[in-house]
Amino acid sequence: MRSLLAVLPYFRRYWGRLLLGIGFIILTGVFTVYTPQVVREAFNLIGDGIQQRGLPVDQRHLEVSPRLESWTSWTGLDLQAKLDGPLDDASLEAKVTWFAIFYAGLFLAFTLLSGFFLFLTRQTIIVVSRHIEYDLKNTVYAHYQALDRAFYKRNSTGDLMNRISEDVSKVRQFLGPAVMYITNLVVLTIMIIWVMLDVNVELTLWSLAPLPLLSLAIYMVSETINERSMATQRQQSRLSAMAQESFSGIRVIKAYAREEQVIARFRRTAKAYRKTSLAQAKVDALFMPSIMLLVGLSTALVIFVGGILLIQGNNGVTVGNLAEFTLYVTKLTWPFASLGMITSQVQQAAVSMERINEFLGTRPALRAEGDRLAEVKGAITFRNVSFTYPETGIEALKNVSFHLPAGGTLAVVGHTGSGKSTLVDLMCRLYDPSSGEVLLDGVPLPQVAPEKLRRELGVVPQDVFLFSDTIANNIAFSLDPAPDVRARVEEAAHIAQVHQDIRHFPKGYGTVLGERGVTLSGGQKQRVSIARAVAGRPRILIFDDPLSAVDTATEEAILSGLRQIMVGRTTVIISHRISAVQHADHILVLAHGCIIEEGKHQHLLDVGGVYAGLHAEQLLEAARKG
Repeated sequence: MRSLLAVLPYFRRYWGRLLLGIGFIILTGVFTVYTPQVVREAFNLIGDGIQQRGLPVDQRHLEVSPRLESWTSWTGLDLQAKLDGPLDDASLEAKVTWFAIFYAGLFLAFTLLSGFFLFLTRQTIIVVSRHIEYDLKNTVYAHYQALDRAFYKRNSTGDLMNRISEDVSKVRQFLGPAVMYITNLVVLTIMIIWVMLDVNVELTLWSLAPLPLLSLAIYMVSETINERSMATQRQQSRLSAMAQESFSGIRVIKAYAREEQVIARFRRTAKAYRKTSLAQAKVDALFMPSIMLLVGLSTALVIFVGGILLIQGNNGVTVGNLAEFTLYVTKLTWPFASLGMITSQVQQAAVSMERINEFLGTRPALRAEGDRLAEVKGAITFRNVSFTYPETGIEALKNVSFHLPAGGTLAVVGHTGSGKSTLVDLMCRLYDPSSGEVLLDGVPLPQVAPEKLRRELGVVPQDVFLFSDTIANNIAFSLDPAPDVRARVEEAAHIAQVHQDIRHFPKGYGTVLGERGVTLSGGQKQRVSIARAVAGRPRILIFDDPLSAVDTATEEAILSGLRQIMVGRTTVIISHRISAVQHADHILVLAHGCIIEEGKHQHLLDVGGVYAGLHAEQLLEAARKG
């Protein structure tokens, strides 16, 4: 239950509505308590009328109960006058019938008032729970955005989605229905027991005798519910993760015709989820009937003990009291019966909140140490930088040092696995180096505000990601709303050589892309990504192998356009193709995380090393294709 203390700050935001809801619960309880008293008065009046028929007419006498007078005093009705006058059999029957109908109307009025305040209760407490659910989801989502890339490598997308959807929903069930039912149980129980004790202490004690057994049952079963709820939630996360992974990789699954294997794997996971869910359902299924049995036992004790007291006739117990107590026990049936559901909801909410707190308690590994950089100019410096991936222990960079002046162009080449993309990740501060330091304009990156750094970065990643949105919105992703946004989008598309492709789509720039841009070809996705990077006119442009999916002619056209906007901007180009990097101011050649060669294009060719070998291979391949 400690985990649920984390929702207290959210309650404080809506304490006014919450108190109003509790007030409505009290008013609901008041009129709920009144209805059995109306039945008592009606039964007593009818019973009194039956007794009066056995008396001589001149000895017959009927009186309005003080309780009825207090209920109807505000109406100005003189109810006693209705009972005065002749009391022959016909008149007696007419008067009793009139009051029976009057009591029925009063019963209906109290029931309607109780229902009306119950409606207002749900409109306040349940609405508060929806507001808190909204706030909690935003908090979790904002926290997700603040976490570093390593966090997303450790946790599956399905699990992240499950915690922000299913787990938050379980917490809302506690914040709304469970809180409402618990409050209603406490208020109604206090009111009803108070009235019952006022009527007859002995009968009250007998009717409440099974309740300690109820408390014991709840205590014994709550731990089991907690354990099985945790197992169910974890298994649901695995199921969500597997489904999400299958949907994302559907093209690979179909390409290898592995549908049956994927279905079989999903079925096994679903069976495990069904097993844990059924185990939890069995506990709930046994718990509820047990509570109903104990409540039914209370009703039986009321009738049995009350009947004995009524027969004895010296305890002030009337037929109306038996009907009243039976209704009171019935009124307590749902609140106590709901204990099973409440206990389950509270335990599930506690488990879900613990899972949510687990992520909310995760602090970003990358934190800003203030902001010492007044303005980003674009100079990048690596000083003896080494980096080892914490998840795998692979050493990706070893003692790398270089300086890229503001406005300069750096190219990085090397075989797959040489550390090129890791270099980009460190420049963008997606990771911090294991040793050494990365500086921007002479300031270590930890001392530069991340927002300031990334606002001046235009990155084309190796693994292109496009949102399920219009092409225009994908290109304008880094732009704030402004009158010239459309012009800048089209300008960027021209530079990336994708404008003509977009024009041929039926809806042009308004074409909505599929998930991850699946409706575009590989080359089109890369060019839209390039357009997105240059549209923001950042101080630093980083291209991580951006032209791998385009032909040589398109590559040259894109590079020609890029050279125009690269003027005055710091640019980093990572590529396997020598043609893409040969005009750079400085070229680094990486192998196994180390710089093995560096210099300008012609210098590296003259050296005759790895770079020259790559150049010769690509010339030979181009000649073969030609």
